[in-house]
Amino acid sequence: MEYPVALALEDFVPVVLTGFAAARLVAPIGRAAPRARAVAVAGAALVFAGGLSKASWKLTVALDGPDIQPLNKALFPLLALGFLLLAHALLSAPPRGSTGDHRLPPLWGFAAAWTAAAAGSLALRSTLPLMVLTIAAVTVCGVRLILLARSAGEPRAATATGLWLLGTYTLGPLAARPDQSVALQWVEQSCNTLTQAALVYAAWRLSASSLPSLRKVTL
Repeated sequence: MEYPVALALEDFVPVVLTGFAAARLVAPIGRAAPRARAVAVAGAALVFAGGLSKASWKLTVALDGPDIQPLNKALFPLLALGFLLLAHALLSAPPRGSTGDHRLPPLWGFAAAWTAAAAGSLALRSTLPLMVLTIAAVTVCGVRLILLARSAGEPRAATATGLWLLGTYTLGPLAARPDQSVALQWVEQSCNTLTQAALVYAAWRLSASSLPSLRKVTL
């Protein structure tokens, strides 16, 4: 596939939007659960790195540069791990009204899930296991954001997060189609840009609000 330079450059837009949204979520997560801040920071960084890697590969190819496959293949390994860490951090902030200790699934369990998916991808020589894990982690993040937004009195953030999830589920079938035309890729990237813009709006609303504080977190 030959990528027009304009198409490759546009691919950086949703990457920046996603990275910005993930970074904005660090503050409300840190306020609700200070011990989860470092996990949230690591997750946001990995999500941004995954998108940046794929966009950089596409731009390099568009400029007739070398086909650096590690840049291309790094997308789902980094996205899966990044969204798993964000999911773990978001799970540390329970909806308002919860009482008592809040026990989280152990972080090693999330790491084990990523390791199993990565091993499956290597064995099958396919990114499918990691892609499925990414979608699962995104779903956890989305559901938790909706619950937290509603408990924080942010219905607009909850709606925007729902649109982000819907857009994410739509992108999967589009990206999975073989022999994609340039026109189809423009549709896909436009959808991705709108989807990540919805996440930015949700994160912006939540970063200005107060997520429920944690009485005690057991990691």
